[in-house]
Amino acid sequence: MRALLFSCQHYDQESFSRAAQHYGADLHFQPARLTLDTSTLAQGYEVVCAFINDALDAPVLEHLASGGTRLIALRSAGYNHVDLAAARRLGLAVVRVPAYSPHAVAEHAVALVLALNRRLHRAYNRTREGDFTLHGLTGFDLHGKTVGVVGTGQIGAAFARIMAGFGCQLLAYDPYPNPDLLALGARYLPLPELLHEAHIISLHCPLTEGTHHLINAQSLAQLQHGTMLINTGRGALVDTPALIDALKSGQLGYLGLDVYEEEAQLFFEDRSDQPLQDDVLARLLTFPNVIITAHQAFLTREALAAIAETTLENINRWAAGNPQNLVVG
Repeated sequence: MRALLFSCQHYDQESFSRAAQHYGADLHFQPARLTLDTSTLAQGYEVVCAFINDALDAPVLEHLASGGTRLIALRSAGYNHVDLAAARRLGLAVVRVPAYSPHAVAEHAVALVLALNRRLHRAYNRTREGDFTLHGLTGFDLHGKTVGVVGTGQIGAAFARIMAGFGCQLLAYDPYPNPDLLALGARYLPLPELLHEAHIISLHCPLTEGTHHLINAQSLAQLQHGTMLINTGRGALVDTPALIDALKSGQLGYLGLDVYEEEAQLFFEDRSDQPLQDDVLARLLTFPNVIITAHQAFLTREALAAIAETTLENINRWAAGNPQNLVVG
């Protein structure tokens, strides 16, 4: 069965080529992002494998279906970028990778916490220029601080366990309390209370209609002055322009983002020789207490191997009439 992978980077090709040796898959790699214009490249491919910033709206799905595609194999856990109603109408099956390495994303979130707190990004640049002063690099002890975990699935739980190891007090918000967090001593609270009490807040919830812009001007106003916010979930969990006012006022003292609401046209490409056209992102990058990484939290050898293995297993199981990890079937 022929499968075309869109938005394919060199590390995707390496991990999928390695995993394909055990599956005998006929894989073809396309670096272009899936859009209506590039969907013609999938003509004759029964399987299209898409990533998080690929467009899977109704027009794209209609074009894929008319070209012979029958399966959309997502190599991600989230599927908010897929028009599920259109997929059902067109008879397209959609499968996903529900879990690959929660530790990868959780550890990246912790890395952002540590780097922001101890100003490692500023210290690194300063010492490279021969400036060995410590002015402006004062951090705080994580021990004893209150950490709010928004979304306590596998990734949120992994993040909470690490922060508990630092001696932090845990608060949590999720419609479905996780017994593992309760065992760590976490207190589940309504979101406004968590936002008000936590010194550090980390977002690990899926993007749905209910969580879109969960963090906005109103919720940011509920934070303690100087709170740290980390988002390794989905960009649209946060109303990004509202962050700028919160940073300017000091209400938000630290900001770490691995995702960005308008990242589809920016991330995973080298744009260093071009003027940055996104004014909101450009403004955020001017703040010394902001670190933005380009959706790399998932990027570990273990996670890439798990994504490839699960995706190919999803394709094989679907082809055999015994599908797994179905979103639409």
